[in-house]
Amino acid sequence: MQLSDLKNTLRLWAHALGFADLRVSAPVLANGSEGLKSWLAQGFHGEMDYMARHLAQRENPALLMPEVKSILSLRMDYWPQAADAQEGLAHPERAYISRYALGRDYHKLMRQRIKQLAERIEREYCAHIWRPFSDSAPVQEVDFATQSGLGWTGKHSLLLTRTGSWHFLGELYTSLELPPDPALANGHCGRCRACIDACPTAAIVADGVVDARRCISYLTIECAGAIPVELRPLMGNRIYGCDDCQLYCPWNRFTTASREPDFAPRHNLDKATLLALFAWDEATFLDRMAGSPIRRIGFERWRRNLAVALGNAPASAAVSSALQQALPDASMLLREHVEWAIRRHHSTP
Repeated sequence: MQLSDLKNTLRLWAHALGFADLRVSAPVLANGSEGLKSWLAQGFHGEMDYMARHLAQRENPALLMPEVKSILSLRMDYWPQAADAQEGLAHPERAYISRYALGRDYHKLMRQRIKQLAERIEREYCAHIWRPFSDSAPVQEVDFATQSGLGWTGKHSLLLTRTGSWHFLGELYTSLELPPDPALANGHCGRCRACIDACPTAAIVADGVVDARRCISYLTIECAGAIPVELRPLMGNRIYGCDDCQLYCPWNRFTTASREPDFAPRHNLDKATLLALFAWDEATFLDRMAGSPIRRIGFERWRRNLAVALGNAPASAAVSSALQQALPDASMLLREHVEWAIRRHHSTP
């Protein structure tokens, strides 16, 4: 088998493993890393210090794997068959969880499937040195996916295709020197700014540039401390992540449901109420979030996020009671957010 023919075979193997597409790029950032450096210089990464700490590895894939000659970018769709997202946002007593986190954690699943692809190459083609990634190392995954022609970078900074952006990305670094796929001639966003206008906190500050410090996904997942008071009312009922920039993207009208059963909602997380989730104790949280990406934020941040959402929820005796009952055992971090929520309801006419 010639290397050029191998790429077509790889796509067939990738499809058999549940991937929607596979493309190849050289292990060099075609457009350099100036955009990333500018983003870091402006402090848009917030508390994500690892973005700056591992800058060299992001710029130079050989620092992660010296033998790398090609990067295989893979896409796996995750849009779940779940309760309607827009409806969930329209009901402030419900908890909204980003669609990617309703099922099992994708990191291990993606890496395992990529590993299977690498092993099949060894069995059926030739030995090679390889390393799989899926949001698990300092890899500029959107940049490599874009330069491989897997899609284009949307104004919300996510990879877009003609079937939308509801997908996970993964990479296989390999010592095989495969011919790169061409990048798309241009993106297909045009003058559309639906994602920019839809962002609840105005976090998209320029085309393809997100100030993470204002992004609800960052605030509910990456931010370890207090959520800025001025942003709390804008978060609504979003307790883990935010999908608004994707929900309003016209390209996502062409998305189809994922065929991966592990991405289906668990524990009714697509339609749970804020009060039901706030009633969980830590043991319940740890048990029900086993195998979920949500588990990594820990129980305290989970409760913090729910407290903010309850502060934004319609006032009721049940909400007030739940917030008051949380105070005696609350940590300093949680207490601040619970007291804020209580004041919100007391100040509501």
